[in-house]
Parts: sequence; C-alpha cells; structure tokens
Amino acid sequence: MNATLVWLTALSLSIGWGIRGNFGHEIGALTPGALAAMAAVLVSGRADWHRRIAYFGFFGAVGWSFGGSISYMQVIAYTHSGHSGSVLYGFASLFLIGFLWAAVGGAGTALPAILDRERLTGFFAPLLAIFVAWMLQDAAVTAWYAVDPAFRHESALYWYDTPWLSVLTALLTVLALALVRRRWDTATALLVHMTVGWWVGFLGLVVLLGIRMTPPRGDSWSGSVGMVGGMLWFFWRRGMRELMFAALGAGFIGGFGFATATLFKLMEVKTGWHTNWHSVLEQTYGFINGLGIALAMGVLARKTPARQEEPGLRPWTEVAAAGFVLLGITYLNLSLNPEEWVRTKAFPPKVYGLPTGAWFDLAYLLLGLCLLGLLIRRNRRPLAILPATWLGKGQLLYLVFLWWMVVGNFDRAQAAFAPERLVTEGVIFLNAVLCTWLVLSPPDPVKPAAGDGPVFPSALVRRTVMVGLTGMLLSLLLDWGLVRAVWGDQFAGYASKHIRFGPDATATKQKPKTGQPHP
Repeated sequence: MNATLVWLTALSLSIGWGIRGNFGHEIGALTPGALAAMAAVLVSGRADWHRRIAYFGFFGAVGWSFGGSISYMQVIAYTHSGHSGSVLYGFASLFLIGFLWAAVGGAGTALPAILDRERLTGFFAPLLAIFVAWMLQDAAVTAWYAVDPAFRHESALYWYDTPWLSVLTALLTVLALALVRRRWDTATALLVHMTVGWWVGFLGLVVLLGIRMTPPRGDSWSGSVGMVGGMLWFFWRRGMRELMFAALGAGFIGGFGFATATLFKLMEVKTGWHTNWHSVLEQTYGFINGLGIALAMGVLARKTPARQEEPGLRPWTEVAAAGFVLLGITYLNLSLNPEEWVRTKAFPPKVYGLPTGAWFDLAYLLLGLCLLGLLIRRNRRPLAILPATWLGKGQLLYLVFLWWMVVGNFDRAQAAFAPERLVTEGVIFLNAVLCTWLVLSPPDPVKPAAGDGPVFPSALVRRTVMVGLTGMLLSLLLDWGLVRAVWGDQFAGYASKHIRFGPDATATKQKPKTGQPHP
C-alpha cells in the first residue's frame, strides 16, 4: 500500500474529526466522511474512480454521519474514573461505538467503488426523499414544542433519547417511494434492511432486555447495532463481499481507534501539561479511523475490476452529489456560526432589523444559486476554470471543500479564541497544508483486476473478523492494564466523574429533569 494513500486519508479524516468537534452530531460527521473518501480516491491510483469523485464525497459523508447520534462523553468519563470495572467497561463501550460508527462509514466510502452506475445512482431518489422528509419532521417537532414546551426528558417524543422518530420517518419514506414508483431496487432494499435492523436492535436490547450503556444518556448505540447487523446481512445475502470487507476492516480499526485515542489522552493528561486534550483525542481518533479507510480502499483498489461509466445515466446525480458536498455540508455546519458570533458578542443579534443568522442564510443562498447554476451549465458548455482531467477536477473539489471548512471552522473559533485553541485550529491548519501537498502529488496508477475480476475472497472477510476480534480483546486488556498501572484508583480529571458499577455508581436508569424546555 502506498504511503501517500495512508497519510493523506488519515490526515484528512483527522482534520474532519477535529472540525466535527466544533459542530457535533450527525451534521458534523459529514465533513470527515467526505474528506477521507475523496482523499483515498484521488491517491488510489485508480483512474476509473476519479470519474466518480463527487459520488465518493457524497456517500462517504452520508456513511460517516450515521454514528453521530451515539452518546459517548459519559463512556469516556468511565475510563477516567479510577474505578477498575468502570475503566474496562468504558474502553469496551468505546470500542463498540467506534466499530459501529466506522463500519457504516467504511461501507459508504466503498459503495461507489463497487456498484455499477445504475445501482449507485438509484440511491439518490430515496436519500433525497428522506432528507426532505426529515426537514418536514424537524419543522413539525419545532411546532410541537412551541405548543407544548415540555422538558425534553418528559416529552412524548422522548424515548431513551434516541432518534427513533427520524428512523421511522426514513423507513416510511422509503416504503412510500417504493410503492409509488413500483420499484424495489438495491437502494430500497439496503435502506429497509438498515432501518428495520435499527428497530430490532433498539427494541431488543433496550426495550425488551433493558440493556443500557450509559444511563440516563441516550441509547442510540443499540439501534446502531441492529443497523450495522442489517447492513452486513444484506451484503452477505447479495454476495457483496467487498463491502463487507470495507465495513468490517474500517469498523475494527475504528473501534481500536476510539479506545486507543482515549488511552493516549489519559497518558497525556498524566504529564501534567494543560491544553485541550479532548481535541487531541478527537484528532487522534480521526487519524486512526483514516488508517482504516486507507486499508479498505487500498485493498479494493487492487482486488476489484475497473468500472465502466455511463455518464448519460441520471447525469443530474453528479450535480446533486457535488452540490451536496460543496453547499450542503458546508451550510449545515457553518450555519451554526452566527449563533456563536452573537453569543460571544462579535455580532449583534439583529442587523437592520433582520437576525444575524438570516443575513448568513441570504448570503449562502446567493452563493448556492451561483455555484449550482455553474454546475448545471458546465454540462452544456465547459467552464475554463475546471481542469480537463477527472483527477484535476477531483483535486479541485477536494481542495475547495477542505479549505472552505478549515476557514469556516476558524471563523467559528476566533470569536472566543484562547491559546489552547492552537491544539485544534493550529493543528488542523498544519494538517490541511500537508494534505494540500499530498493530494497534488498522487502516486503511480494501480492496475485494477483483469476483466470482470475474480470473486472477492470470502477468506479475506473471515480473516478480517478473526484478526479484528483478537485485536479487540488484546487491545482492551492492554488499555485497561496501562490505565490501572498509571492512574490506579485516582480520578484522572479532564472529564466528569462517572462510575458505572458498585455502591458509588453515578449511573441511574431514572429520566432526569434537564431544567430546560426542549429547544
């Protein structure tokens, strides 16, 4: 595997994860997913993948976003607690969360490398329908709380603090669309497997068995267990061994990454230095996640056949994918900046009678109309600013998106900048400079598998599972042993003190009152 692929992909995901720390949740996770997917493709040596660069950015972003609903700060706190059982439990839970997050991210990243154009572009109609349904759902939920401003944990919509309503909306939307179109294709089947699997995991693990990872915090992890199970079952039944390998390989490395990055943080805290150690954890975790994506894409680059493009088939999806990366992801994240500007008094709440956020939205709308118009027009008349090759186009897309988010992230932080922010914004900037150099220095081409290519070896999937499980057990014991050796029963700090077991346990299965109505 070439070094450029490893370094560029790992640094790209590290940058994205560091930025995600400022925005959070599913929306924040779109950025590292898009950056890592495009980075891996551009230096993969696969010219046929370059043609699909916008698709890789789109599906990489969507795949990595799924894990954003999982609560994990209390899990990290268990590893800081100084309580032996809680420390081991915390590392095990982090491994599970990291696996679930990266498994879907790895599958989403690999999807454009495996599917033909018919099946790949078939995802856009149901996904866009789901996005619209979620926008309507958010408007309805906001209206609900305006009429009944109940405390969040007392609301009728609260169910173990999970996104159950969003999952149900997605499932009903996909089924309704399939009924209207009278079509049951790969996209519909996979989305149904994942959403039904989510419900099986949540209802089975939490509602029926009463298993809760971090009570009273949310239990989205349980739904993710079922969602990943449904996804892997679908891949196995359809013979998609390549996607199984990508999901499992990225998943196990992601699990190792979350636990190991937390171990590193605890060792770093012991030095006595004071800085933003949580951001160091996030960027380290992102870097290790990137190694998983590099591994998966590096193997697929050599073991999968070349994909023949059919640009006349649903050409609008290319514009939709590029527009989502450049405008959708950036807006969804950076539209949170005006609230921060107002909070820090860098901007007044209103300017000429309009809220500051409204001015931001109007500016973005004008920019969006301009860029979308240019993307649409290029199909009829080439734009001189666009390079002639698909590698050049991909490099331009990656670099514009990378620096758009780096500058936008700094714009959010500078309103209340402090010296410790150099560990976040400073390192992100340095890594972005390195990525700029690396992405413009791609390696030699890689020869795809001949003809239709051999069937992806099932033995490689089985070996990935065996190595992953063995590595999980060994790494968890090592994490626990090192933390116990260094910290003993001492609380490490840099986190709230949470104990999972015993008479001093802070966890409770009671729903707390937040003291604030739902926003």
